[in-house]
Amino acid sequence: MRLNLRRPIVFFDLETTGVNITADRIVEISTVKVFPGQDSPEVKTHRVNPEMPIPAEATAIHHITDEDVKDCPPFRCLAKSLAQYMTGCDIAGFNSNRFDIPMLDQEFQRANVDFDFGRCRFIDVQTIFHKKEPRNLTAAYRFYCDKELEGAHGAEADTMATYEVLMAQMERYPDLPADIDALADFASQNRNVDFMGRLVYDEQKREVINFGKYKGKLAEDVLRRDPGYYGWIMQGDFTKNTKDCFTRIYMRTGRNPEKGGRK
Repeated sequence: MRLNLRRPIVFFDLETTGVNITADRIVEISTVKVFPGQDSPEVKTHRVNPEMPIPAEATAIHHITDEDVKDCPPFRCLAKSLAQYMTGCDIAGFNSNRFDIPMLDQEFQRANVDFDFGRCRFIDVQTIFHKKEPRNLTAAYRFYCDKELEGAHGAEADTMATYEVLMAQMERYPDLPADIDALADFASQNRNVDFMGRLVYDEQKREVINFGKYKGKLAEDVLRRDPGYYGWIMQGDFTKNTKDCFTRIYMRTGRNPEKGGRK
């Protein structure tokens, strides 16, 4: 089935130095521009010098090294022409609404290029995938165990089904670790410090604030410079688990929460 286009649509994907929208940078951007009434899309790919070291963890995923991009233009040199290329188009990607679009917007702002995303319609193909192929326990039970889940949403049936699904996964994927520590690490989708992800670990296992005005900043550094921020957290609408995590970090600064922050 052919897309019914009234104007061009640009599919795009980014490779980056990491997944922190505010701190990381683009190292490669590819676009596939589809025009109304045309069968052959226009494909363009640009390598970008991020003007910061590319972490080994990122290179392991996209295989782009510092050497690969050292002679490439920084994003600010591409931003204006890219914005012009995308103007008047709709935008599509995979997980683009949550990552690629915010990242690209951040880079445009950093380059002082005004691109109005509000004029675009967004097609996130991952969202379509998840809506058409449910990712729930009933679907997992059917896929891994080849059985229908009777009594779904009853605690006992759901718990037993979860156990059976894990056992079936262990059989299906020989590379899954049997060791619980290793399996827990594999099963984790994030590096949360607290349950809500208000704090996350960076690659050095340091706690980083993951929201608000200090997002991307080391929590201990922030609490040293701005002890009033701790009081705001304690008075805010945060879970006890989150507050406890901030308290542990706060105490590392030498301050005593029970003495109003005095050392």
